Amino acid sequence: MNYRHAFHAGNFADVHKHSVLARILVHLRLKPAAFRVIDTHAGAGRYDLSAPEPSRGGEWRRGIEPVWQARRHAALDVLLTPYLDAVAAVNPDGMLRVYPGSALIAKYLLRPQDRLIACELEPRAAAALAGALRGNACAKALTIDGWTALGAYIPPKERRGLVFIDPPFEDPADFTRLPSALSAAHRRWPTGIYMLWYPIKERSAADALARRVRRLALPNILRCELFIGPLDAHGSLAGSGIIVVNPPFTLKSDLQKFMPALGKILSPEAAGRIDWLARERSEDVSQR
Repeated sequence: MNYRHAFHAGNFADVHKHSVLARILVHLRLKPAAFRVIDTHAGAGRYDLSAPEPSRGGEWRRGIEPVWQARRHAALDVLLTPYLDAVAAVNPDGMLRVYPGSALIAKYLLRPQDRLIACELEPRAAAALAGALRGNACAKALTIDGWTALGAYIPPKERRGLVFIDPPFEDPADFTRLPSALSAAHRRWPTGIYMLWYPIKERSAADALARRVRRLALPNILRCELFIGPLDAHGSLAGSGIIVVNPPFTLKSDLQKFMPALGKILSPEAAGRIDWLARERSEDVSQR
């Protein structure tokens, strides 16, 4: 599978992953102590929805567009407001022309004491990312391989924060690389929050990933999957999956509140699941 960010900007998977990303960052903001976000595969940062790549498949018209329209005509759960506010920030005239990638959503939700490291290796995307973050003292774009960044920048000096791992899945080995990279990072920074995204076209790869992550024997691993149609290994992307290690203690209940409504906006066939891959303790792990 090839999931290049520019071709899929603003699609249903972006809406899924970025709405969850925003909820985690909102939770980290609840305490005054600084936190750091490490975005390992940040892409270009912002996407002109009229550009050739997003226009080719028009996936954003079945993703952010109906959600953007629903914000005016339906009472979307207040839990989605931070995400939608981040989208509005790059569309100040109210017309949906630009979609913010994960780095811009994170930048929007940073406080002055917080920091963002956004990594991208592909030259054109890296240059665009640097431009999107230029002038912000809290955010830094690095031209570096995201997998390398996991070793180089963990743990951060703040000792609070989130690692967001969202590779393009150009190489099928990314499904096996994710658990090993997570395990190595977790050994160096066991109190960090880790959010992993993966595409779903058929169940076998996603289920194998879940088994590998379970075998890591890490405490508190939450899974959230969204499907907008039937799975078909030879068809288009039909599902989006997220695994969160050390999730904020409110995250599961937050997802249970807004994901059903979000799914209905995205597709009449939408379905999903929110469950624990591992749950070893009940105390608030979000104090990081």
